Amino acid sequence: MKWTIEMSKEELTRKTEVERALDQRITQKEAAKRIGVSERQFRRIMRRYKQEGDGGLVSRKRGKASNRKTKAELLDEVREFVNEPIMQGFKPTMMSEKLEMIKGIRLSKETVRRLMIDSGVWKAKTKRKEEPHYSRPRRKSRGELVQVDGSEHAWLEDRGPKATLLVFVDDATSEILAAEFVPEACFFSYGTLCKRYFQDHGLPKAFYSDRFSVFRDNSKGNRNYEPITQFQRALTVLDIELICAKSPQAKGRVERANETLQDRLVKEMRLLSICDYEQANQYLPEFILAYNKKFAVMPGSEIDFHRPLDKTIDLDFLFSIHDFRTITKTLLIHFAGKVYQIVTSHPAYFYAKQEVLITCDPSDAIIAWFDGKQLNLKELENRPKQGAVVSTKSTRAKPLPPAYDHPWRTYGKKLNGKPVLTTFSTD
Repeated sequence: MKWTIEMSKEELTRKTEVERALDQRITQKEAAKRIGVSERQFRRIMRRYKQEGDGGLVSRKRGKASNRKTKAELLDEVREFVNEPIMQGFKPTMMSEKLEMIKGIRLSKETVRRLMIDSGVWKAKTKRKEEPHYSRPRRKSRGELVQVDGSEHAWLEDRGPKATLLVFVDDATSEILAAEFVPEACFFSYGTLCKRYFQDHGLPKAFYSDRFSVFRDNSKGNRNYEPITQFQRALTVLDIELICAKSPQAKGRVERANETLQDRLVKEMRLLSICDYEQANQYLPEFILAYNKKFAVMPGSEIDFHRPLDKTIDLDFLFSIHDFRTITKTLLIHFAGKVYQIVTSHPAYFYAKQEVLITCDPSDAIIAWFDGKQLNLKELENRPKQGAVVSTKSTRAKPLPPAYDHPWRTYGKKLNGKPVLTTFSTD
């Protein structure tokens, strides 16, 4: 009766060295050293080879189940867990964490990944060739550079509308220093988060942001100077440098944090049945504490670049919109389409033709400042103008726009020699 013995490369090497030792071409000590075992173990191998031949060199574990194999009942329980509707969309790493937290079952993320693939809730990904982006070294100290960004996302999934999460991430430690859900990213929303951040941690050395209009004036014009935004003005007063990145990869730490938050934070709020952004903002401090404990790293230096906030600085005034207007002869101020009368006991010439500072806070409250003092304003009623009836031949008449399918709209627009109908949205 014939049979076939399957041997690995390591086992074939052992066979060669054993035969050389048996033929006394090398010593047992030399042969043991070549195959990486002790002399005593080598003598056991030789004895087994003499008794069983080539089969004595084959591993006894081949074809047998591992002693550490996970039990079938446990695997069935895990498959049932990963298929629960509430766990939909969880990635293998977070799924393994929740499996241990909720079920008390501790498995490696690769085992969970394999079970998720077998169950059809996770699809194996193939690596794609990507353009390398060389990472910039971290700053050494905490507060030396803080990356800021806003991420618009369906944070509550189908339980609520989309919102924007503003995030401040320290470059040296990847620690989330401040975060808040807001309806949209604007000057006032960033200003509110900055005020809370400055009061909790102090003033950083620099902010690192994208080229969003809050941080930088992106209007194209032939100017000899670059206009500053309201946010730049506020940071300049606080002696905080603002650096605007030219690509998302340049501020990769906050972009990576956003990616993690869009995965983990969404799932955590789903498990807690959070259905509005007021509850989400109340939960954020607890989540950030756990996030920093898991993902933050130690800084290269123990020096903290945060400066204490001067209590004499009025942050509410600083993060209001600032603009300038000239007072008319009749003590009127025109701002944002409204007219305000200055109520004062001073004679008119005292204020006429003078420039005043106008501030507008998030509640749209308008305040005028003259020589560092607040003026008493009274808003005048602004009545709409009556619609004048004009002749159709008048130069002031506004013609009605043509219909959406009027030939005029396709004039000069052709594709492959044929006119193309261009439609316009009326929204």
